Amino acid sequence: MKKRLISLAAIAVALLCSGSEVVAQKTIKLFNGKDLSNWNFVVDKNSVPADQVYSVKDGIINITGQPFGYMYTKEKYGDYKLHLEYRWPNGKEKANSGIFLLITDPTNPFPNGIECNLMLDNAGDFVALNGADLAEYQGKPGEPRPMFPVVKKSGEDTEKPAGEWNEVNIFVKNGVITVYVNGALKNIGTSNQKSGYIGLQSEGKEVQFRNVTLTPWE
Repeated sequence: MKKRLISLAAIAVALLCSGSEVVAQKTIKLFNGKDLSNWNFVVDKNSVPADQVYSVKDGIINITGQPFGYMYTKEKYGDYKLHLEYRWPNGKEKANSGIFLLITDPTNPFPNGIECNLMLDNAGDFVALNGADLAEYQGKPGEPRPMFPVVKKSGEDTEKPAGEWNEVNIFVKNGVITVYVNGALKNIGTSNQKSGYIGLQSEGKEVQFRNVTLTPWE
């Protein structure tokens, strides 16, 4: 595990160096702090209205966790830095959610895309959803491909206690996804998709998000 973490750090440095001449553009507020007017919504089996699952109060996005689903941006993005903060407001038991990246097909209840998992003790894992793929996924010889292939994070969990805000920074460059949770490098994955929608998941436990911003790169 230590060897993989060192390898990830070396790759991250190389990526940053290779992009040293890339110029950051103006930061975009994906969440305007007031409402969810620039997001679309998916609710499993369309069982309840979306506003019963996704809402805003006091400048914070609240997602109930039930039913399953996700909210996603109305525009596709490629080559960017995504910043957001999340927390578990009612304890960490069965805490689960995720950040969806490079969504190509926003199907119900899971899109085609890559999930940066926020599940308790697994924050930073990658999950390939609904037929999406990552070059880093290594299946066991002779075993069929699982429905949700996972590329595990490196290092120990860096999540803060329930009720405290966690900071996630995700860099997407030419399909390469690099994830930091509370300042610690967690994972690097390589997708064959270069752009897509961005989503926030409802999956079993109430979760809150704030300060969701995106800085595109030229």
